[in-house]
Amino acid sequence: MNRLKVLWQAGRPVFGALMTMPSIQTVQILANTGFDWLLIDMEHGPIDIGTAHAMIVAMSGTPAIPLVRVAWTVPWLAKPILDAGALGICFPMVRSRSEAEVAVRAVRYPPVGERQWGPFYAPLRWHVDTADYLQSADDEVLAILTIEHPDAVRCIDEIMTTPGIDLAFIGPGDLATSLGLHGQVDHPAVHEAMAEAEAGILRSQVPLGGVARSAEEANRMVERGYRALALGFDWSLLQRGAASVLQGLNR
Repeated sequence: MNRLKVLWQAGRPVFGALMTMPSIQTVQILANTGFDWLLIDMEHGPIDIGTAHAMIVAMSGTPAIPLVRVAWTVPWLAKPILDAGALGICFPMVRSRSEAEVAVRAVRYPPVGERQWGPFYAPLRWHVDTADYLQSADDEVLAILTIEHPDAVRCIDEIMTTPGIDLAFIGPGDLATSLGLHGQVDHPAVHEAMAEAEAGILRSQVPLGGVARSAEEANRMVERGYRALALGFDWSLLQRGAASVLQGLNR
């Protein structure tokens, strides 16, 4: 089910976008443009569980793998999203190994984790029966940590020893904010913290994720070892597309 793992095993990077608008139509459009994944943002976007389910279903028949960012690192937020068919949960603001362990356990069934039975819609989304889904879910669903706080940077090596992490994503915006540098993602202190986090994640062999603001920056980051890159938000892609249409008009 999860082609991202196949691509990583082949040493290839994967590219995606973050969906903040509760729009099934926007998901349908972007999922058909060639993105490897789309992350439904329930941390900052005004998206409820019913809409998230519909957005997950809207990616059916496309290459895009549905991932979801929950509002906090607690299992009960991940549970209904997984049962709706998401193949990865992104947990924000992970700052310690104990929080990383909570994240991993939330997406795995016992005895490895604490996810409880109830996949009423996930098997339908992936066109498998319930028994096959239950047998493969622990291997297919991604536990994604977001490193976006100086506490996480300071103990990055300890965090990354947590068994079961599938992707560690560096969030530059929240990292800057956590450092008291709101919106200053290019500040030297933010770059220094990001470099320290990058090095720790790369030492762990867990795929490294981040944000790229252009194709050129994405290519440079892939050369540094990044294997998952967000290329924008739905709203930013819409803004950029509209601006490019208006550019050069005589009015």
